[in-house]
Amino acid sequence: MQVFYDIIALLGGLAMFLYGMRIMGDGLKRSSGGAMKAAMQKVTNKPAIGFLFGMLVTCMIQSSTATIVLTVGLVGAGLLTFRQSVGIVLGANVGTAITAQIIRLMDVSAGSASLLYFFKADNLAPLSLVIGMVFIMFVKKDVFQNAGNILIGFGVLFMGLIFMSAAVSEMGEGLSSLLTRFEDNYLLGFLSGVVVTGVIQSSSAVVGILQSMASSVGLKFCGVFAVIIGVNIGDCLTTFIVSRIGASPDQIRTALVHVIYNVLAAILVSMSVFIGRQTGLISDSLWNMTLDSGGVANLHGIFRLVPAVLFLPLSGFMAAMAEKIVPDKAPVDDEDAVYEQNLRELDSRLISNPAFALDQVSVLIRHMAEVAIDNVDSSFSQVTEYNPARKERIYQREDLLDRMADAANQYLIDLSPYITLESQNMSQSFLIKALNSFERIGDYAVNIDDETSDVQSKNKDFSGIAMHELNVLTSAIREILDLTYNAFINNDINLARQVEPMEEVIDALVDSAKNRHVTRMTDHTCDIYSGIHFENILSNMERVSDQCSSLAVSILALNDPGILGREHEYLHALHHSDNPRYLEAFDKKYKEYFTLFDQTESQEDE
Repeated sequence: MQVFYDIIALLGGLAMFLYGMRIMGDGLKRSSGGAMKAAMQKVTNKPAIGFLFGMLVTCMIQSSTATIVLTVGLVGAGLLTFRQSVGIVLGANVGTAITAQIIRLMDVSAGSASLLYFFKADNLAPLSLVIGMVFIMFVKKDVFQNAGNILIGFGVLFMGLIFMSAAVSEMGEGLSSLLTRFEDNYLLGFLSGVVVTGVIQSSSAVVGILQSMASSVGLKFCGVFAVIIGVNIGDCLTTFIVSRIGASPDQIRTALVHVIYNVLAAILVSMSVFIGRQTGLISDSLWNMTLDSGGVANLHGIFRLVPAVLFLPLSGFMAAMAEKIVPDKAPVDDEDAVYEQNLRELDSRLISNPAFALDQVSVLIRHMAEVAIDNVDSSFSQVTEYNPARKERIYQREDLLDRMADAANQYLIDLSPYITLESQNMSQSFLIKALNSFERIGDYAVNIDDETSDVQSKNKDFSGIAMHELNVLTSAIREILDLTYNAFINNDINLARQVEPMEEVIDALVDSAKNRHVTRMTDHTCDIYSGIHFENILSNMERVSDQCSSLAVSILALNDPGILGREHEYLHALHHSDNPRYLEAFDKKYKEYFTLFDQTESQEDE
């Protein structure tokens, strides 16, 4: 019965280790998200730079699987090419060895008078937990919250190791007999490494278990090297399965390179050990050497580092092999390619890294803006020259716009649990407002097209005067859309401030056009049926400008905490103020567009 309790204690320690590693990794990702984004922009086609980058990122987030899944996501999002990803994959395999080097602190032994006593795991773990909890509970700044999570994760990780070591010590006799079998059967050791890593889905955790065993009962070189080779294979197979779900060919190739490299590395290490043993380079004393936790960490690090350095010059060969195994999909027509590319840019593999994920949503919403503005332009063209083929294209774009909005909205919802920084929370809220604004602008474009279609179906048309007014308003709407789009993609507050005066001018133009139209209908110079659709088109134009105003104010609120949460108050105060910048911009555009409108009355008089 005691064995059962020892196994429960071992599994409990493993659970704490995995949870601590996750907490620490999440904290490191949040605190280094901006640094990773900046570094990503510097990754070039040189594998050596990608190698260093992959190693650095894995050291920061403490998981080669997370790094490679993130890399697969970035390839799908277009931030990385497949060839650029190869070096990162090799670097990630080396970076994961840093966890084992941290765990070797378990072996620190010193008296209380020594400085090294501070670094003993049973001292460092509770101290990290205490400091981390103080940061989380009493210091509300984001940087301290992240530091607190990192320290809590670090402490929980080591407490898990302490539990595992204690459980392993109780199971010493049974484990010793099991490990003796690995010394005599390398295939069994290799398969155990593959299977256990596949189940736990963390090479660092399995190596941590080996280090706990080494600290408690000791491990021989001959009994552990095959297990570590198996751990590396099991890690890459798990990552490959996770990364290829719903992936594009380039994404599958990126995950496949990870497998190809680890298989080649396993072959290289196995052959090196075999040749070394046969030639005497690996002596009996080394072969039967008992390893402590640090020795396991060093062996794991060598098995990771040496093959990566040797195979780095062959990254092109591994890439070509992956391209041969995973061919490109059959080509699709241009329209389908546009749809797929826009929707593929939101990759679920990036959700755990909010900095990257928010950037990808922003890119997709920019594409939404372009589609919506194209539809508005097309709907205006329908007014002047109706074309059934153009109507079909408008509806195709509207379908694309709806799918993009649904995908972006769901992505932002899925992203919520990973957002902890206030700045990222503000960005998320802003992007939700932006995607809603552009989706509605697209809806208004369809409404304008429908109104024009109804007029055409009755063989009606608008009078020359009405067409002139619509043309003036079309110019004004195009200007406000251009201001809003550029303010959005550049986060430009100066352009955003120019939107509201323009929106007020458009409101005045719409009111004037409606009043003039009523006069024309009472004078019987305009058809009543066409007149109803004319007013509906004016109303939809006004709604387009309203959405531009709403988005522009959101841009200002994103950059000015004084506006955030009181946008309506800000607009009300602006409309009733004597703000010289606002009044000057309004007067200038008012005169410009009403001068054009006045030409309508001149035509009427003639």
